[in-house]
Amino acid sequence: MKATILHVSALVLLIAGATGVSSAQDRSHDSSHLRQPMPERWTFSQEVTQTLPADDPWWKSFEDSTLDSLISMGIDNNFDVAQALHRREIARLAIRQTQSGYFPTLDVSAGYSRSRNGREKDANTFSAGATLNWELDVFGRITSQVKAKRAAYNASRADYVATMVSIASDIASYYINYLVLRNEIAVAREHIESQKRVVKIAEARHEAGLVSKLDVAQAKTVLFSTEATLPALQSRASQTLNALATLLGVYASDIAPMIKDDAKLPAYLRILPVGIPANLLRRRPDIAEAEAQLAQNAAEIGMAKKDFLPVLSLRGSVGWEGDKFNSDHFAYSIAPTLSWTIFDGGSRKYALAQAKEQMMASIDAYNLTVMTAYTEVENAMTSYYAAVETYGLYDEVFKQSRESFDLAIDQYKEGLAAFTNVVNAQIDWLNYANSLVESRGDALIALIDLYKALGGSPDEAI
Repeated sequence: MKATILHVSALVLLIAGATGVSSAQDRSHDSSHLRQPMPERWTFSQEVTQTLPADDPWWKSFEDSTLDSLISMGIDNNFDVAQALHRREIARLAIRQTQSGYFPTLDVSAGYSRSRNGREKDANTFSAGATLNWELDVFGRITSQVKAKRAAYNASRADYVATMVSIASDIASYYINYLVLRNEIAVAREHIESQKRVVKIAEARHEAGLVSKLDVAQAKTVLFSTEATLPALQSRASQTLNALATLLGVYASDIAPMIKDDAKLPAYLRILPVGIPANLLRRRPDIAEAEAQLAQNAAEIGMAKKDFLPVLSLRGSVGWEGDKFNSDHFAYSIAPTLSWTIFDGGSRKYALAQAKEQMMASIDAYNLTVMTAYTEVENAMTSYYAAVETYGLYDEVFKQSRESFDLAIDQYKEGLAAFTNVVNAQIDWLNYANSLVESRGDALIALIDLYKALGGSPDEAI
């Protein structure tokens, strides 16, 4: 089937993420830290077409139920995803822990002792009481800490989404590579059967005295060389299936039955809605993570500044101590305390300077992340277009090689052409059949890489 290239205006978009959730989606992005604004359009001007079902993850566009099941299994079982989920939960709990600083701490204690001094009677002493400590966040020290933890949590959410996008694209890529190898094995077996028929034709003509035994030897050489490719292809297919299984957190034997022997490669040509480069600031998880890191560093600067301010706290206690629980033995205290570090040898000054330098480093990292993201999308768009065009050309070459073989064998049967023509046509036909399968796989992998570069599904990026 010949590839169809349509002209639109520029590819692309980003993902709601494999999870459909990103910290970047919850708020508008601030591009004030960009040293150079994002271009208004993509440099790449060629476009391709693709139909995507609304509100579905990007891999659904391949309309392959096996791929859907594999990615669902990977999201549930993959260890990288599990670790990212734990990191996100750790960051969430860190917010809760820091927020507990808004509240007082209350300690209670109780005790009993019995003692004797010389000939005196035994003395019983009881004690019970409660102590309260409370840092009043008058100067915002705790608030700054909470802001830093919240920004760290946003970064962990973006990291989780990025992990999901990466895992989904890796699973899809390994699955496509596995299907390519399976298709190449099928091509080899199909050509082996064809080559066996050619051997019989050469043997029949040799037995009739029409040709020399050289034709038979050449026919068998082509046949055996094709058969010799099968073990390597089968080994590579097995290794690819093992790699896919590792991504899914299972064993190859668990997923092998899920993939049918006659599984076909999905359609390679898709329609991508038109987007603009600035959408990367809203959708791509690594940009969201870099932006959250900026917010965290800004909050840490605020924390460092708060250290120059006093700390107001309240301490109180209430309780009884003695041999009876009555008003004579009751005691309490309330002690507001204002502490303020006046001199520390420059420790706080240098801590603030470090926080500011860290902020500048994060700004540089943010700019690099944005520029890298833009470049990756541009490259992925170009690669996809090239892969689609290459597939279309190989489709034509394959058709011509098949026709050349048919003509060569017909002429050989009639004694009008040498057997070398048949040999060359056989080899070309096999090579171009494999090239057609590989180029179709390359187009699919390029499309997957494009989705990965964009951060995933484009549904909400138009």
